Amino acid sequence: MWTDEVELLGDVAAADWIRPRLAGDLGHVADTIPSGFEAYARVFHAVERGPEGTVSWAEAAAVTGRAVHPEVQWHALIAAPDPWAQRSDLWPEGEPSQGNLALRELLALCDVLARHTTTPDDCYFALWEGWGQLNEGARASFTFETGRRRRLPWFRRRQRRGTPVPPVIAPRDFAAARRVRLPARDHLLFHGPLTAMDAFVHYDGLGTPWTQSPALFWPADRVWCVATEVDFDSTLVGGSAAAVADVLRAPALEALRLTGGESLRHDADHSNR
Repeated sequence: MWTDEVELLGDVAAADWIRPRLAGDLGHVADTIPSGFEAYARVFHAVERGPEGTVSWAEAAAVTGRAVHPEVQWHALIAAPDPWAQRSDLWPEGEPSQGNLALRELLALCDVLARHTTTPDDCYFALWEGWGQLNEGARASFTFETGRRRRLPWFRRRQRRGTPVPPVIAPRDFAAARRVRLPARDHLLFHGPLTAMDAFVHYDGLGTPWTQSPALFWPADRVWCVATEVDFDSTLVGGSAAAVADVLRAPALEALRLTGGESLRHDADHSNR
């Protein structure tokens, strides 16, 4: 393990409650985060603009003249020509991270949610098994633009200049560990306190600033759950009305309230067509 603050679990029964509460309709909120919570929110991943830092989706919308709403899709917000395009004539630079909530926002979210559980020292973290860092022989490289290191999702990194980062070899017991099996994704399950999140997400083992948020995490009392789907550019939160209200008010987070029935598929954004 890269940190002793969490442990890899051989018994994944603690996650058995999740699958029965997923709808099975891929690309929708109800298949990404368990049903049955009193309230839901969508936390938008910050838009990375290289040396200019980050901006919010609302700031991008002010430039493109479009609207941020619960089912907004990034490509539609910036009037991109196809669902896979991250930039457009209206928005030539910068995009939200897919499958990863940046550390600043992730820790801010944890600070909020820690106040809404009786078991902050007893939490579970599900990590998608497909990330390259967890697979033996995987390598990472960084993209450098205008002399600045830019962090990108693992599968999109390409070396342009500089030296390749050494391989990150996963412990052999990862391969043998039992999985949390959910629709389209299998996950490793870890246990530890919510305060271990910072150490947990730095799992490339190299001391780099790059982090990867878990696919799901929740406290033992199950009063809330957080989900970051690999292909989504936002993170979903389910919990009590009070917890979600605090998420919506958090100054470090850009979030909107959901009903739980929304679609986040590429064709879901009808307002920005």
